[in-house]
Amino acid sequence: MAEYELLCTGIGGQGVQLAAQVVARAATREGREVMFFGIYGGMMRGGNTDSTVVVADSPITAPPVVARTWSAIAMHDEFWSPIEPKLRPGGLVLVNDSTFTASIATAVAASLTVVRLPATELAAEAGNPMGGTMVMIGAYSALTGLVTLDALVEGMREAIPSYRRQHVEANERALHAGFAAAPTDVGAPRAWEGALA
Repeated sequence: MAEYELLCTGIGGQGVQLAAQVVARAATREGREVMFFGIYGGMMRGGNTDSTVVVADSPITAPPVVARTWSAIAMHDEFWSPIEPKLRPGGLVLVNDSTFTASIATAVAASLTVVRLPATELAAEAGNPMGGTMVMIGAYSALTGLVTLDALVEGMREAIPSYRRQHVEANERALHAGFAAAPTDVGAPRAWEGALA
């Protein structure tokens, strides 16, 4: 059995909860077992927001709050410090270079694949200035193979509430922009190919 953890972190208003939900829905669409758990502060914008997604090929044994993670998406460095010690050796950290200025300094940093992308700028270029997290999960899909781009698009379409349907096409463009921007030569850990179980 393989379980792959993704911790997403950032500040309220960056779309962290939506991005994690989209990954969870995409994995469900592909027939995987999924656990999704969001934590966020009382502020709509600017407060702490974290989300955990666990994807597996059989029933999940991980608790809702995981002690270790195979991968992380870091949208902002303000609330990064509790996430960093949870990174497993050999894992992946995808960093929004537009808003995350710190370096990854964990003890296992030398064994991590750290990919920094200017997600905010890439989202703006795709016509979605608020879509940095969509760029990041598009790149995450390309780097890890945990879910396909098509499943992400469908998961996003399911996750967007009816009163925000006007953002669907812009989010799709941001997903594609992130997928295209992911570097192909970094040796990121791949899911479903004998990666960490």
